[in-house]
Amino acid sequence: MSRDNYVFTSESVSEGHPDKVCDRISDSILDAFLREEANARVACETFATSSLVVIGGEVGLSDVDRLHDFMGRVPQIARDCIRDIGYEQEKFHWNTCKVMNFLHEQSAHIAQGVDRDGAGDQGIMFGYAVDETPELMPAPIQYAHAILRRLAEVRKSGAEPSLRPDAKSQLSVRYENGRPVEVTSIVLSHQHADEAQDSAAIRAIVEPYIREVLPAEWITPKTVWHVNPTGTFVIGGPDGDAGLTGRKIIVDTYGGAAPHGGGAFSGKDPTKVDRSAAYAARYLAKNVVAAGLARRCTVQVSYAIGVAEPQSIYVDTHGTGLVPDQVIELAIPKVLDLTPRGIRTHLGLNKPIYERTAAYGHFGRAPEADGGFSWERTDLVEALKKAV
Repeated sequence: MSRDNYVFTSESVSEGHPDKVCDRISDSILDAFLREEANARVACETFATSSLVVIGGEVGLSDVDRLHDFMGRVPQIARDCIRDIGYEQEKFHWNTCKVMNFLHEQSAHIAQGVDRDGAGDQGIMFGYAVDETPELMPAPIQYAHAILRRLAEVRKSGAEPSLRPDAKSQLSVRYENGRPVEVTSIVLSHQHADEAQDSAAIRAIVEPYIREVLPAEWITPKTVWHVNPTGTFVIGGPDGDAGLTGRKIIVDTYGGAAPHGGGAFSGKDPTKVDRSAAYAARYLAKNVVAAGLARRCTVQVSYAIGVAEPQSIYVDTHGTGLVPDQVIELAIPKVLDLTPRGIRTHLGLNKPIYERTAAYGHFGRAPEADGGFSWERTDLVEALKKAV
């Protein structure tokens, strides 16, 4: 039986975190390939450290000569990402860091299954939704993202010129009767420009923006604040710690409030079910909650490489469902084709919409006019109600 009274913690990291720099580069390369060809194949990994970015993986276009010509654009894509994030440090500067490109053509043995509309790999994917925020996301991760997104806005606008790109946030939220009621602790580590700025000075800068983002009643005199608890944080980004694509899968999803199948998202085209089926599972879970069929919902799907139909569909409404979970399981295939092609078509995933997902979460974002975050729509509500 689930507990009603507890404290739960989730963390987020900024777009300047070393791993997120790598996610951004990988997803920007993916978008560039999708602009070139909607059915491009991309599995791109990035590694970053002091003054060095290494890109590898496999890619595919229908025209091999065009693919080889396109490879020459990859280093500049990486530099543009680093510049937009804001890195102009001595040991990690967008214009002076070395960029090495080891992308190669996709394996024919992998391509053969995908070309028959099968899944690009085996695996399990989870989606989750809960009614404790308007976005139907767990509160700790949703607000941890919101804090860093707001601080990135004021850094980039010039309103807070002493802030630098690398940052991490962490929120501990107290639940009472299953609902979030209070923030018990706020942890924020934010890179800054001046060695002389101590923890108190950085807190004075960031606290107004944190209070702006969080529900006012959640911050109380008992809330514990830890802002730059180690002291000075001037050396950041890949110069301070190496980064790698796909290392922030819990930050990217539900902050630990729900299961995770283990697959990362960034740098993978939508034939890879690690990405597309995880988006579909979130889409389904969110629509179940939006339809009022449950207050909380977890959806799992599984796939075999080269096989189109999912191997299983599992639903758990954690005791909050208005109908039995197995009824929702039977309804899901009636409202969404869960083959890889069906998911890509329904959600419009063969578009350059992925760079924007690389920081501040893949879920809990507003659907966009060009198809970005299409998996956050709630347009299955009526179909689900009818199907159950």
